Amino acid sequence: MKYIISFCLIIFFSCDRDKNLTSFLRAADIPISSAKEINTVHTDSGIVSSILNSPKMLNFSNASFPYFEFPERIEVILFDKNNNQTKIISDYAISYSNTDLIDLRGNVVVSTHLKDTLITDQLYYDKGEEWLFTNFDFRYVSSDKDILGKGFDSDKAFDKIKFLKVNGFVALED
Repeated sequence: MKYIISFCLIIFFSCDRDKNLTSFLRAADIPISSAKEINTVHTDSGIVSSILNSPKMLNFSNASFPYFEFPERIEVILFDKNNNQTKIISDYAISYSNTDLIDLRGNVVVSTHLKDTLITDQLYYDKGEEWLFTNFDFRYVSSDKDILGKGFDSDKAFDKIKFLKVNGFVALED
């Protein structure tokens, strides 16, 4: 219903009032476009670096702080230089256009090619730094660890991990 009312208001404005229409769209906080069944492949020098899949995307590039919203689910597959995959899924995400930050929320699961897995309710992914972090409760499971805690920092491959406020099981060699 919100979109129908917004559409009617947009039609009400004439085309020769582009400046007023742009101001209205920014103030109304409605997406400038939307898309369904998103499947985006990002390449770097002809090599696939990431794949993004989502049933719905809303484009708020008209906002004063532009972003893309994925309200129904998102799956991101990241590839390293050896073509190993790290998969990130969540119920909801916002990708901010002016930064490299993606805010993932609800049933966030990150899995590497080695089956190391992070589970949390909210996670930030910095695309530029290829870094994951959260201040929320988490569970981290690997072949030799099962750790619960609050606060987590790591690269996307889980090679450089910093756990905060932890408890759990870690296997140690003699």
